[in-house]
Amino acid sequence: MESEFIALDKDSEEAEWLWNFLKDISYWPKPMAPVCIHCDSQAVIGRAGSMMYNGKSRHIRRRYNTVRELLSGEIISINYVKSKDNRPDILTKGLSREGVERTSKGIDLRPRTSQHGSNST
Repeated sequence: MESEFIALDKDSEEAEWLWNFLKDISYWPKPMAPVCIHCDSQAVIGRAGSMMYNGKSRHIRRRYNTVRELLSGEIISINYVKSKDNRPDILTKGLSREGVERTSKGIDLRPRTSQHGSNST
């Protein structure tokens, strides 16, 4: 859970940057919706949404405060996505052939074709 929370903190920092960037564009519609972050860990979502900090994980306190402030400021929102529907899993986990094919189609990857035509020497 801690490593996923650290990843959520990094994602939140990037989302905050994006939100501030879009806010500075005068033609961007206002008010701005929060940047949605998808997460497949219910424990991380529960920890991020909790306003109580129990101090057991002191080394993630700064990260916890950052995520909590961005959530309460409506700069980010966190949505749960089931692990089987999590498209980046192809890059981080060992998947079955069917899982790789389903995820590849979901992110619009296609099989590689031959780089050389029939005239190769």
